[in-house]
Amino acid sequence: MITQSAAGDSRAAEAAKEMAWEQLHSGPWHSVVPIWRDAYAMACLYVAKIHYSSGEFNLALKALDMGLIMGGFTLRDDLNLCIGKVSSALRGEAFSDNGESRRNSQWRMDLNMAEVRVINCKLRLYECMNNFDAKYLKVLRLLPVKSLSCKTVGKKSSLSLEGFLQDHLISGFPVIISNSMTHWPAKDRWNDMNYLKKVAGFRTVPVEVGKNYLCSEWKQELITFSEFLERIQSNDCSNADMSYLAQHQLFEQIQELKQDIVIPDYCFVGGGEMRSINAWFGPPGTVTPLHHDPHHNILAQVVGRKYIRLYPASISEELYPHSETMLSNSSQVDLDNIDDKEFPKVLDLEFVDCILEEGEMLYIPPKWWHYVRSLTTSFSVSFWWSDAPNSPDS
Repeated sequence: MITQSAAGDSRAAEAAKEMAWEQLHSGPWHSVVPIWRDAYAMACLYVAKIHYSSGEFNLALKALDMGLIMGGFTLRDDLNLCIGKVSSALRGEAFSDNGESRRNSQWRMDLNMAEVRVINCKLRLYECMNNFDAKYLKVLRLLPVKSLSCKTVGKKSSLSLEGFLQDHLISGFPVIISNSMTHWPAKDRWNDMNYLKKVAGFRTVPVEVGKNYLCSEWKQELITFSEFLERIQSNDCSNADMSYLAQHQLFEQIQELKQDIVIPDYCFVGGGEMRSINAWFGPPGTVTPLHHDPHHNILAQVVGRKYIRLYPASISEELYPHSETMLSNSSQVDLDNIDDKEFPKVLDLEFVDCILEEGEMLYIPPKWWHYVRSLTTSFSVSFWWSDAPNSPDS
């Protein structure tokens, strides 16, 4: 039974969470004042505490995940600590007879420490805010690809770091690297849906729904990982309702999955700096429209297969990029249904393509245009890094 005082605390926490939520959506994401992200994370901690004290573990975990996804970095350790406690409860790990009072006492201690960190960090600015810019949130899918290329991306087994530096990083040309992921725990674990459900099933994740992010019907949803896995396994998704966990920093959110992957040594050749590690997980047919990214990219194919087509950065104008700033890294051309009257230059452009097999990595140089379609259920990891600080292109 919820007391009048507890009900008041619950309303106050929800009101604070809603107020911060409104501020997070008051304009472009990069212009949000950083303290509102901390305020949102703090409100999520309080909301989670109330649900947890009432035994509503699923609601508590959802609130904590929202704090990780939308909140600032000041309270990330506190959120992860509390997620561990709630996850233990959901998995049925027993508490002692005085477990309830111990839980509430621990929450109070964790939250008091968190409050001190928020107060001390109110004026901090977060350089990493731009990592969550809305223009990078993509859910995608695709129709049949016309295999018209006259060239295929070269493939090299266990490519040496020196060979990668000289033949691809410096020259700026794609390559498929095989036999470099055999030591990843993910290679075995992620093919098992039961493992994924056990590790992350209760967690809330952002998925993108619709044909792709350039379509008017495209939208985003927040669902549990278990619900997402059920959608993947249903095999009845149309273009309008296909769900894709796309370009999400899943491994910062769910630490257990982070233990399953290894950052490739290639990402550190030449003294580069890691920018982000993103997950791409969805059913057959998910598509990323033709676009380019600002960083070096290694796309590691852990589960399934993908078709990928690439165009060099030197022909960007012939690919008809959108004029809007937010979409300037995306092409107006639909490669599955090319309008040769509106985009006549595209048909004569040379490109390279490949089918990226399970256990292979693809290096995509900065600003290279690429189009990606999942041929099977696919789970990929992309590693973005920038040039060394003193390099001409950094």
